Amino acid sequence: MKDERILLTGSSGTLGFHLLRLLEQHQSGKVMALLRTNSRMPIASADVRFERVDFFDRSSIGALVADFQPTCVIHCAASGMQFPKPKWFDLIRFNVEVSLSLCECVASIPGCRFVYVSTGLSYRDQGRPLSEGDPLDTLHPYGASKAAADILMRSAAAEFGVPLIVVRPFSFTGQGDDGTRLFPALLRAAAEHIPLELSPGDQVRDHCSGEDVAAGIIAAAFPKNPDLARSEIYNLGSGNSTALREMLENIVAQLGLDVDLRFGARDYARFEPMFLVADIARAKRELGWWPATNLAHSVWRLAQASFPSLILTEPKEWI
Repeated sequence: MKDERILLTGSSGTLGFHLLRLLEQHQSGKVMALLRTNSRMPIASADVRFERVDFFDRSSIGALVADFQPTCVIHCAASGMQFPKPKWFDLIRFNVEVSLSLCECVASIPGCRFVYVSTGLSYRDQGRPLSEGDPLDTLHPYGASKAAADILMRSAAAEFGVPLIVVRPFSFTGQGDDGTRLFPALLRAAAEHIPLELSPGDQVRDHCSGEDVAAGIIAAAFPKNPDLARSEIYNLGSGNSTALREMLENIVAQLGLDVDLRFGARDYARFEPMFLVADIARAKRELGWWPATNLAHSVWRLAQASFPSLILTEPKEWI
């Protein structure tokens, strides 16, 4: 990777945090990270050039891309997974228009690979683990916006000859996940000694370490087998079918976390799937990738970084 020129978006998020760490460990070539004007600045690194941009300013983005001449773009930036939720049409504009605009910029750079980070929420609920060939079809606003971009990106890549890799992560957490999602909400409730109101918890979910998902993205972006450096799709997840309630209770037990979990205190989220689990056979077979980190340890690391007042038991690190 030493000769690579990597353009990264979404570096202020959980995946971006872990991707920057992995790129630094791999001693990659040059990295330029594009940040929204209101995004927090990630931990500074001498090896990363940060640029604050308006992602809707096509001419400015195009000039940056043309000047940097990336060999690989990893597009993680997205809108709609934190509270307060953006307006529906604003969410669609960012997740679809910005992705296509970046693809248009890359289309003029011969051989530049584009890694589009989609989501497992794009799939139609099948009541079983989902494979890459299953249909994309959901009313979930975030999932629908990513599904639309997923389809359009693949069409644009085929039209303009862009080597495209689509990765579809399922749920994940870890250091850097300090917003309003499930696990920071769990730790915040414990730190503030307040109950955590939850849905009934019988949804079947697939949760994975953010570090493992980032490693899967790196494996897809820089495959050891050069024959894989073409348009491909990979699910990234744990592959485990576990009810949300069972998973949370298990993690609370491993951490020794003192928190009042009130399952059934609120209804299911609108349009949320009841069965969302990845079939990761393809990523295992073609990328040699599979999750290795104990999810509870990822939550423990998140607590150490963002909720230091909590006194927790350190779980085992590896699965």
